Amino acid sequence: MLRIGLAGGIGAGKSTVSATFAECGGVVVDGDVIAREVVEPGTEGLAKLVDAFGDDILQPDGALDRPALAAKAFGDEDKRATLNGIVHPLVARRRAEIIAAVSEDEVVVEDIPLLVESGMAPLFPLTVIVHADPEVRVGRLIKRGMSEADARARIAAQASEKQRRAVADVWLDNSGSQGQLVERARELWYQRVLPFAHNLREHRWAAAPLELVPSDPTWPAQARRIVERLKTTCGHNALRVDHIGSTAVPGMDAKDVIDVQVTVASLDVADEITEALARAGYPRIDRISADVDKPDARSTNPAYDHTDDPALWRKRIHASADPGRPTNVHVRVAGWPNQQFALLFTDWLTQHPAVQADYRAAKRAALTSRQYAEAKEPWFLDAYRRAWDWADASGWRP
Repeated sequence: MLRIGLAGGIGAGKSTVSATFAECGGVVVDGDVIAREVVEPGTEGLAKLVDAFGDDILQPDGALDRPALAAKAFGDEDKRATLNGIVHPLVARRRAEIIAAVSEDEVVVEDIPLLVESGMAPLFPLTVIVHADPEVRVGRLIKRGMSEADARARIAAQASEKQRRAVADVWLDNSGSQGQLVERARELWYQRVLPFAHNLREHRWAAAPLELVPSDPTWPAQARRIVERLKTTCGHNALRVDHIGSTAVPGMDAKDVIDVQVTVASLDVADEITEALARAGYPRIDRISADVDKPDARSTNPAYDHTDDPALWRKRIHASADPGRPTNVHVRVAGWPNQQFALLFTDWLTQHPAVQADYRAAKRAALTSRQYAEAKEPWFLDAYRRAWDWADASGWRP
């Protein structure tokens, strides 16, 4: 099952995208609908709201008076936090019940108004944010009958554009017409969402073209989203999660693949998180179980320093099923030579522009080979010694 997180500020057009995804075949779990359901008359949610805000938030028939509640909650930070603290857990529980009844072959679109504010974005393999400029949104809300003051207060109470961009795997701009937004949403569904879901079902990963591209200034931000997703997925099993490789080096040309390392306590732990990583969008590549070992391998951990044991170069590797963001997830054991070199190599490259140029030339030469990774190994064998010479001289520690 592929789960998509969908969000956008009030008046941004999220409902249009949600409806389009539903027409395309997605199973939409609408947070707004659930939020209304959990505070209907006779529910635990409504009783808690009355306890917190008073019975003047009720209509004569006992139903929730939403404008009355909004007037109390949205202008006060503490009261808004109280409201969210009551409603969010109830919505989450009901959402889980609905999703549990959905077939594993479906694409579930979770329409969550406060996805960003509640910190839920890392729970999803793909997060889609619908955006429109604040003034456009104010105009739309006024047309719906909301006062300008209320519209601006609602917008101000929600996440900022910067906060939304930080979690957005996909940024859908809705500054144009509704028809344009629908076309963008349909294109996203058929060109990215469905192939992603198919890859997950088939336990396949999305390969990137074997070519070097100029350094992309958005790589670090993309990596941060992936790192947060992996931290959430692995929980306490991940001792640390790091952006590694060429895309982690500012200004470095690279294949358009984000490499991330998850450090664990043992390979048994690496195996324990296999299914969780697959559900997060990162199936395992079973045919790869180790890095190329180096003689007299180094580590800052004395137990693994100056060793020729090839077993200390074992790992697990996963890759993203998302065709829109090829990613390699290397799961390595803390202190083992391969785990240490992945961190050292990134730092060494960052500190030495001349080495970057040297490595860039080696990669371009390797592109002419049918075995790209293997063709780089002679360069890496020499680079391994040079990097550790720098580490010893500089006192580097991971």
